[in-house]
Amino acid sequence: MTNPETLLLTGGDMASLLTLDDCMEAVAAAFASAARGLAPKPGVLGFRMTDGGFHIKTASLPGPPGYFAAKLNGNFFRNRERFGLPAIQGLIILCDAENGSPLAVMDSIEITILRTGASTGVAAKSLLRTGARVATICGAGNQGRVSLRALRRVMNIGEARVFEVDPEAARRMAEDLGPEADHPITPVTKLREATLSSDAIVTCTPSKRAFLGEHDVRAGTFIAAVGADNEEKSEIEPSLMARATVVTDSTEQCAKIGDLHHAIEAGARKADEVQAELGEILAGLRPGRTRDDEVVVFDSTGTALQDVAAASLVYERAVKSGRGAWFRF
Repeated sequence: MTNPETLLLTGGDMASLLTLDDCMEAVAAAFASAARGLAPKPGVLGFRMTDGGFHIKTASLPGPPGYFAAKLNGNFFRNRERFGLPAIQGLIILCDAENGSPLAVMDSIEITILRTGASTGVAAKSLLRTGARVATICGAGNQGRVSLRALRRVMNIGEARVFEVDPEAARRMAEDLGPEADHPITPVTKLREATLSSDAIVTCTPSKRAFLGEHDVRAGTFIAAVGADNEEKSEIEPSLMARATVVTDSTEQCAKIGDLHHAIEAGARKADEVQAELGEILAGLRPGRTRDDEVVVFDSTGTALQDVAAASLVYERAVKSGRGAWFRF
């Protein structure tokens, strides 16, 4: 018996087949499904290298049809200055969960960007306080841009601020996204001034030193901590994690590689003190925000559950529309 055909999908294919709105819907459904016990826990393996590292994330979704996905990403944040390459590169392999057949091999960049922004949007929709209007994005890369777009879908933004260690990058992001927004986007150089008057904050940086503390935010703030996806990265100070209501994408994973990991190591927080996983809130199993004045941190380390949800949607659309190239191994 010959091997079945596998679909090859490029970054261009991915961009044409997946929108942020699609991704938000798929990610929310996958999180809720897992919280109800309908999907096994996702797995992650990290491997550090000089100036970066690799991670492999795996997950499956129930059928029919059932899917399994494995994503291999390289994260090298000096790539642009050293080689002119993207900081994040990788592949997703999507398989039939019933018989193991490889269904598709696809570029991972677009999915990684969109599904992470989608999670921020989904979490914000559940965890923002009433009347939230001001947002600050820390990080002016692709993730910062998609995070702001995701917030606009769930929040009536009156003003957005962008902070970046490179002020020119913040200026470019504000300038590039300005025409599509119905609110001002302002590059800022004084982070604390911006965050103290913000209702929503997204941190999406490669920082290895926490830079957002308990005295940098006001009551009622929602924070999506997106950047820490290995044990070396850190954005949120343990003192803020101790003060805040903490919601995770995966508590087990965040306790190993997220900002929760650093709070646990500092003795500021315990894993069993986490309010809920996002999927539990979406499934109605546990509460999220309970008061308008509480600070809520969404610790988002990124799971393959998001990847398999997005990748399976892309695959099904590609088959229907004739996108991609078929081949046999």
